[in-house]
Amino acid sequence: MTKRTDDVPLIVPVLSAGKHRTPRSGGCFMEFASYLAGERWSDHPACTHPALAFLARLTNDCSSDRNRSQLAELIPSVIGLNGDDDRVELLIALRVAMAALPIASEERQRALAVGILSCEWQLSRRGYPPGPELRERIRAAFDSAPLAGSWARDFVAGSALPTRERAISRMAESIIRVGVLGIAQACTAGADAKLRDVLRGAIADCAALFGPGSVENGVAGAGALDLEETVVARRRNNAVPQREGLFALRRG
Repeated sequence: MTKRTDDVPLIVPVLSAGKHRTPRSGGCFMEFASYLAGERWSDHPACTHPALAFLARLTNDCSSDRNRSQLAELIPSVIGLNGDDDRVELLIALRVAMAALPIASEERQRALAVGILSCEWQLSRRGYPPGPELRERIRAAFDSAPLAGSWARDFVAGSALPTRERAISRMAESIIRVGVLGIAQACTAGADAKLRDVLRGAIADCAALFGPGSVENGVAGAGALDLEETVVARRRNNAVPQREGLFALRRG
C-alpha cells in the first residue's frame, strides 16, 4: 500500500521495471492492466492497442522508482483502448517525438525530427493531414530545434519513406523508443512528469479515436484498483535504465 498524495489514489499497485512472470515477483503498468481487464497476466494484453501499450511499458521502465507509482492512476484508462484505426501508432509516435525533440540530446534530435516529418507524411498519405492545431504543435517543436529540423528536411527529401504496413509499424515503434529514452535521459529536471504527461496525452488521443465509451466498456467488470496484495519490487537506486539495460528487460 502507499500513502495518499495529491496525484496518486489511496490504494495503488507498486510498479516496478521490467517483465514479471507472476504478480508475486512484481508488476509493471501493462501487467496490472491485464489483471484489471480480467486477462491472463501479461505485459502485452489484448485490451490495449499495441502502440499505446508499448509506450506505457517504456514509460514504466524509464520512470524512476521514486515516481513510477504515480503512473498507477492511468492504468484503468488504457483498458479497452484498442481498434483498427490506422492513425493510432502514427499519432502516438508523433506526440512522443514532439515532446522529446526540444530536450533530447543532439544525436537523438535528428532522429526525432525525421520521425516527425515521416509521421506527418504518413498521415497525409492515408488521408488524414494534420489539422491547424497539430501543425502548430509540429511547428513549435521544430522551432525548438531548428538545426535538427533543417537536417531532417534535407534527409527526408533524399530518402524513400516506408509504405508497407509492417515497416511503418516498426518506424513508429522506433520513434516512440527514441523519444521516451530522449526524455528520460535528458539533462533536465522533471523527466518523470514529462513522461506521464506524454502517456496521458496518448491515452486521450486513443480515446478520441476509439470513442468515449471504449474505456468504460473495457473496465466494466474488471474491479476497482484495490489489489488484495500489493507487490513491492525493490531496487538499489532510482536510476533510469540505460539503453542497453532497457533492451535487456524486454523488446516490443
